[in-house]
Amino acid sequence: MTSTSILHSPRLLSSNSFRKLSTKAQHIEAAFKPSGAAIFLAAASSPESIPQLHGLPESSGGRANVGKSTLLNAVLGRAALLHTSKKAGRTRALNFFRVGREPGSLVVVDAPGYGKRGRAEWGQLWEHYIDTRAELRQICILINAGHGVTDFDRAMLADLNARLSTPTVSDRPTAPARHAPALQPVLTKLDCIEGSPDERARAVRAIIDELGVLAPCAAPPVLCAVSATMRFGIEAVRRAMAVACARES
Repeated sequence: MTSTSILHSPRLLSSNSFRKLSTKAQHIEAAFKPSGAAIFLAAASSPESIPQLHGLPESSGGRANVGKSTLLNAVLGRAALLHTSKKAGRTRALNFFRVGREPGSLVVVDAPGYGKRGRAEWGQLWEHYIDTRAELRQICILINAGHGVTDFDRAMLADLNARLSTPTVSDRPTAPARHAPALQPVLTKLDCIEGSPDERARAVRAIIDELGVLAPCAAPPVLCAVSATMRFGIEAVRRAMAVACARES
């Protein structure tokens, strides 16, 4: 399978691929480029242990069994910065990674996955984080394109669409209400979609259409694959993060 059968349709590409970047977004996007520019900062397994990181904008992503760690390693430009495992659901804390040389340009947060491998306490930690984090600019929801939109995805998207449609409070009592983070669907494992090129394109189109109904507030999906046979969409994920993190709170 090649990526051209899907990616050569402009209607299936994220609008961020064509967006003219602001100066701030360009600066953030450039932070991904230097080799080794991403480092681990901290892990939080409870609301009380979530670190304060000097106001850098944050992008968070979560979902079990979608190749999340492999994708984030590629986005961060480090082969083994995040632990990868054949067993889904190994992420059990919020893991914070700074991108860009000190003092950094943004923070990427690897969140515990929801779904069959997720646990209630992990979901509660993530909900507290997304409801209260002042620095949070973007929530990336990863969808395994090979599986399509699952019932777990539908429940999460409906919940996030409701949460992000109303103003939220900051984790700092003296701070004003913040704007809702941007919701960014990311379709992973496009190389796992079976069928002819036309069938694969229709499958992707069907996922995109359903996402638009489930979460009207979401940005157009980013399409990607990171495997031994196919690798694309990494720059598009970085750009989506840069655009979101360039927004004011």
